[in-house]
Amino acid sequence: MSTEEPRWLDAEEQATWLAMIKMLTRLPAALDADLHHSAGVSFFEYQVLAGLSMRARHTARMSELAEFSACSLSRLSHTARRLESKGWLYRTPDPTDGRYTLAVLTEAGWAKVVATAPGHVASVRRLLIDALTQTQYKQLRQISERVNDAIGHDPCLGVSDKPC
Repeated sequence: MSTEEPRWLDAEEQATWLAMIKMLTRLPAALDADLHHSAGVSFFEYQVLAGLSMRARHTARMSELAEFSACSLSRLSHTARRLESKGWLYRTPDPTDGRYTLAVLTEAGWAKVVATAPGHVASVRRLLIDALTQTQYKQLRQISERVNDAIGHDPCLGVSDKPC
């Protein structure tokens, strides 16, 4: 155990940290509420469907989809089960390597994404993009990329074979 004094946050650092934490908590909740109200899906369910919609043949390995969605394979599996029950995706063994499972967006799933995307994009614009200047949202992207790089690939997010 280290006996060094912690590097406490100064007033400016603490204000930045608290503002970011508030945003990180409130933004997903606001997007989730908008999606539930307008489309009857959660923010996470939409993220999974949208992730598949952006892939070739609307197909991705579950491990890749977990990384895209920043979630564990377990959480993704539970969500995929719900989305399968609605007919929006199905899972199948990867024909090139049976150790992997593919998630495939169905035509009904594609239709759900197409119907939901305009409202979701309007919410993202209203809550984030239009609230910032062009310089600020470019800085936010750069900041986000740097923080994500500092975090790396957390095995608990389903992007590693190591147990949590």
